[in-house]
Amino acid sequence: MPKKVGTWQAVGALVAHYRKKARLSQEGLAEQVNLHVDTVASIEQGRLALQPHRAEQFDEVLDTGGALAVLLEKLPVRDRIVQFAQGLVDHEQEAVSFLSYETLVVPGLLQTPDYCRAVFDFRYPALGSETADQWVQARMDRQLIWQREQPPVGHFVLEESILRRPVGGPDVMREQIGQILEFTRPVHMGLQIMPMDRTPHAALAGPMVLLETPEHERLVYLEVQRASFLIDDPEEVSYYNHKYAMLRSQALSCDESERLLRGLLGDS
Repeated sequence: MPKKVGTWQAVGALVAHYRKKARLSQEGLAEQVNLHVDTVASIEQGRLALQPHRAEQFDEVLDTGGALAVLLEKLPVRDRIVQFAQGLVDHEQEAVSFLSYETLVVPGLLQTPDYCRAVFDFRYPALGSETADQWVQARMDRQLIWQREQPPVGHFVLEESILRRPVGGPDVMREQIGQILEFTRPVHMGLQIMPMDRTPHAALAGPMVLLETPEHERLVYLEVQRASFLIDDPEEVSYYNHKYAMLRSQALSCDESERLLRGLLGDS
């Protein structure tokens, strides 16, 4: 059975095709777009995704008529996401409801680009700048679900400590808190903060995401470090839904949570 060619392998092969057609070596292309030759090689081999701004550079240098930029624009969001998160994104893009409890960082669907980049910059082992930029853009693309004609119902429970950890510095955190307030303002959105001193606490075992599909199938997504699990067993899913419901009853109300956020911004 032939080996399946991945999205970025196909894109990379097209880059290599246009480069050879332009009679350029990898070194020659790297010099003209101000990249290391190893980065060009990684893109052509599909190990590194071609970012939109790089695609525009390549199109200009290789005289492709904009073909690479158009190709990237048409890629489904799923194909821009790192592999271990694709199980979530497959369902996230069509979900009718999205419930999220997070313990360490602001959920990706609420992050600003600067906060997101700071999170990736803290990653160990370190990411290359090209990969980090690619992941930031992919996460921003995921947020387009809130702009759908009929967006999903969204609800978030965040640990208070997330808001007090200065990821990226004070200015980045102010912008991030402001975006949380903006994103959760519509009537189909909700946000609750779990105070650091609050007990009892129904979710000390860690974060979770609960999804409902257009077919009203309920799913749970769990992620730890670089491992992730998508759960569809009804009994297990019911367990997590009950846990999330209890968590909501223990956290600050939406109004109290908004006041806490505005207090962090210095608003009265």
